[in-house]
Amino acid sequence: MSIQHHPSDETLLRYAAGRLPTAPSLVIATHLASCPACQARVGTFEAMGGALLEQVTPEPMEPEALARLLAQIDAPQAPRRPTPPRKPAPTLPGGIPLPAPLRGCEMGRWRWLGPGVRASSLTLPYDRSARLTLLRVGPGRKLPEHGHTGLEFTQIITGSFSDGFGQYRPGDLSEMDAEIDHQPVVDPDGECICLTAMEGEMRIGGMFGRLLTSIARI
Repeated sequence: MSIQHHPSDETLLRYAAGRLPTAPSLVIATHLASCPACQARVGTFEAMGGALLEQVTPEPMEPEALARLLAQIDAPQAPRRPTPPRKPAPTLPGGIPLPAPLRGCEMGRWRWLGPGVRASSLTLPYDRSARLTLLRVGPGRKLPEHGHTGLEFTQIITGSFSDGFGQYRPGDLSEMDAEIDHQPVVDPDGECICLTAMEGEMRIGGMFGRLLTSIARI
């Protein structure tokens, strides 16, 4: 897999520092799972953060802090509840497994948004307010031209699309800011499935735009 499009250094730094919201963070984690170059960048940023922490003057502990911690460790533990059986991991069309960072998510049904366009909302058990969406777009289909009030992150899982900024294939990540309007067009050789999340809202007109915006809010 030859990855040509990556998150910005600013985004990778925010990810390393834990400052990305949940949904964009999962999109970046999905990209990192198949991109050694970005994994190395994140490792560099984490090392820089660790070096900065070592320079911070330590704060003295309260006199009873250690005793309280030891008491908590020695306290009797509540009996564990039986672990419920795991549900089968959801898969994408064609039996393609979800990328590893998404396998704890619940995948909603595919909703029709327009000819050749469907969307599925992913629900995170630890953050049910996160807005993470899978888009499934047929070959040759165009999405409406649109912009954003914040950053939009789109990770290609299968297939490919093109816009005015290049062609995006499996493993590539498209990062668009509020200054950019674009119109993705799926390449004619097959369906494209991608994972998307936004910081902010989508700016788009018409009925299709309202449908796409509504699915992103679920």
